[in-house]
Amino acid sequence: MGIVGGVSARDGSAPADGRQGGPLIVTEDVELLDDLLRLCAAAGALPEVHHGGPGCGEGWDAAPLVLVGDDAADRMRGAVRRRGVVLVGRDQDDPDVWRRAVEIGADRVLMLPDGEQWLVDRIADVAEGVGRSALTIGVIGGRGGAGASTLACALAVTAARAGRRTMLVDADPLGGGLDVLLGGEGAEGLRWPAFAASRGRVGGGALEESLPELHALRVLSWDRGEAVTIAPEAVRAVVAASRRRGGTVVVDLPRRVDETAAEALAQVDLGLLVVPPELRAVAGARRVASAAGAVLRDLRVVVAPGAGLGVAGGLDSEEVARLLGLPLAGEVPWEAGLAASLAAGKPPGGAARGPLARFCTALWEQLPVDAAGGGV
Repeated sequence: MGIVGGVSARDGSAPADGRQGGPLIVTEDVELLDDLLRLCAAAGALPEVHHGGPGCGEGWDAAPLVLVGDDAADRMRGAVRRRGVVLVGRDQDDPDVWRRAVEIGADRVLMLPDGEQWLVDRIADVAEGVGRSALTIGVIGGRGGAGASTLACALAVTAARAGRRTMLVDADPLGGGLDVLLGGEGAEGLRWPAFAASRGRVGGGALEESLPELHALRVLSWDRGEAVTIAPEAVRAVVAASRRRGGTVVVDLPRRVDETAAEALAQVDLGLLVVPPELRAVAGARRVASAAGAVLRDLRVVVAPGAGLGVAGGLDSEEVARLLGLPLAGEVPWEAGLAASLAAGKPPGGAARGPLARFCTALWEQLPVDAAGGGV
């Protein structure tokens, strides 16, 4: 690390964890510098600070984002034009600020304190090297015991086994905890109560590193303590952070779509409604589909004969899909010994050649997503 103007600055080498590093700050305004350093700290980024004019060294070209104080705009007129320059000031009534922005080729003019949240988000994006968002699959049961949690875990396990960066998010507070279903209830790491007060932006890397790692994937589950209310803002922030680093995110959703569940649904690319092939189950699933479909743009049905435990149902899969008015994503096959495997702490989809794992693998292959993640 080098020290520039008394501020720790990156040396231009790529960080070991793949992060792109923080922005370049160009200003001699001490108060503005203090504000920008505070915002960089809030975003988890380490900036480089320069007090000069166009001769900012390699930092000008290499930095993912350049924050030019309004006091330095005149000195930066001779700088080489580049993308990602933000002119930052405080005087809301200065009519010449836009002219100075054009002269230095700034992409945006930002006034503090009004623009602080936008700037924190932008700094965090470039520091984390944000690219394509994760493909996010939401799984929701048409009725209780339909097998939605089992399918969600199996999808996550098979995605991780295929080499995708995978996160499994348990958004159903009454489900008992997906870490239990994965045989990892004793694994070290944070659970949902630790994020109950989250607001604004949550760092994707910090979130991932704080969670239990089970079967090559990260799991955000519930604990077995007293019930904790998670605010909608916290769910929004945490699910957004889980998506930010790409790969695949699987969300186990509750059947009741309240304000909190809607925040998770709003970030889902594809929803899978798990329904046993029984008339009563289909009738109940209609209400779930209506509520979830009001938020989800792509909802498909997965038929689970006997709730995934091999008991024959009275309807075929195409009829279930027709009655629900939804596209059919597939039919979960019966897997002998699944209940015994779960009782022994083995994860759903853990047997790579088992029917459930093969079904999940085939489902992933149908989705137009590469190993780095992305949308449907």
